[in-house]
Amino acid sequence: MPVFKHGAFVDDPWQTVPDEAPVPADAPAIVSKARFIAERESLAGRNPPLGLALKAGESLDGIEGDIHRFAVIALDFPKYSDGRSYSTARILRERHGFAGELRATGNVLRDQVNFMHRAGFDALDVTHAGTIAALQSGAVKFVSRHYQPASVDTEELQPTPERPRLRITPGPA
Repeated sequence: MPVFKHGAFVDDPWQTVPDEAPVPADAPAIVSKARFIAERESLAGRNPPLGLALKAGESLDGIEGDIHRFAVIALDFPKYSDGRSYSTARILRERHGFAGELRATGNVLRDQVNFMHRAGFDALDVTHAGTIAALQSGAVKFVSRHYQPASVDTEELQPTPERPRLRITPGPA
């Protein structure tokens, strides 16, 4: 299934591997936190890129020192009203300096897309049909002027000394 990145849907080279299935030896794979902890040594030594899937509310306890190993971290949104993964995204970007792809997965509504970008998400793996249609048609407009700091602050510009708190974010998610 394609993911939404950089303003368009693109083919996804990543395979999310269930805990009971074998991890492909020659392809990028996303595994659960429980599986990574259980198979840390074998997974850390593989050549293809490795990704991590975190359920909503799942902590980073036990993997803080391994965050740099992941090329992708996928954070679950099981329902639109569950915002716990926003906090995890900010913690990953700001506290742990995660520079890889941060992916929102699950029931993402079009109204959440701008907030996700501000929280540091680069990619959306969306299951909500209305959101997919809105993203495909360009109906989701990215807000580029903000007064609140965000996880993408390093990319934001402050346009004039007269309005030093105004931030301009270049480009969509």
